[in-house]
Amino acid sequence: MDLQIEGNTAVVTASSSGLGKASAKALAREGANVVINGRDEDRLEETREELEEVGSGSVLAQQGDLTEKDDIEALIEATVDEFGGIDHLVTSAGGPPSGPFLETDDEDWYEAYDLLVMSVVRLAREAEPYLTESDHGTIVNITSRSVKEAIDSLVLSNSVRMSVIGLEKTLSKEFAPDVRANAVLPGPHETERIENLVNQAIDRGDYDSYEEGLADWANNPLERVGDPMELGNTVAFLSSPLSGYINGESILIDGGSTGANL
Repeated sequence: MDLQIEGNTAVVTASSSGLGKASAKALAREGANVVINGRDEDRLEETREELEEVGSGSVLAQQGDLTEKDDIEALIEATVDEFGGIDHLVTSAGGPPSGPFLETDDEDWYEAYDLLVMSVVRLAREAEPYLTESDHGTIVNITSRSVKEAIDSLVLSNSVRMSVIGLEKTLSKEFAPDVRANAVLPGPHETERIENLVNQAIDRGDYDSYEEGLADWANNPLERVGDPMELGNTVAFLSSPLSGYINGESILIDGGSTGANL
């Protein structure tokens, strides 16, 4: 299926690995110019080379920390300097530390807020003029299924990510009709983070094999974890005119594991 975004320009944050990388790859496959971001320069360069092999567009790698305002401004400036504008913004960020409420302190809360919320606030603010000028302006926020159903020992993610959904819903109205804003809420996908967690559990003796450990994450009706590209393809679709009447939505991508009706 042609998503009709060939030649568009997309900025994807935290995209040197995981679900951000899968989203960037899906957009690159459709012929979009993709700007990737991350803190590790070597990993960014490896991802840039990989994406250039799968698509016809250009790939720009911009190193930066999403908790730093200057780095976000530099990311948007570099994109506009290279491609003349921005059509799509995809926000992703690493998860905050796990743990129950009484084991988190004020610093944990402020760091989680800076990483998950203020990064999106600043990205949307900086990108808005260019998204509005585009004929295809979209924002997709990658959050977590924890905004629909609280997950044990993830109080920071459960609480702070809700702010991103409130922001996304607000932007879907304030930036309309020029820009559409949506969110995707992933459950477990077989990313490097999941692989590391499973291998650590094997080292502890919790599992005898990687397959056994991975199966423990597959607590959903489909009885498997997600392929990161399944989420990436959804992000690309939401960034395309084929999803042109979808706005202000939060879409679960979790194999049906979440128990919430809405």
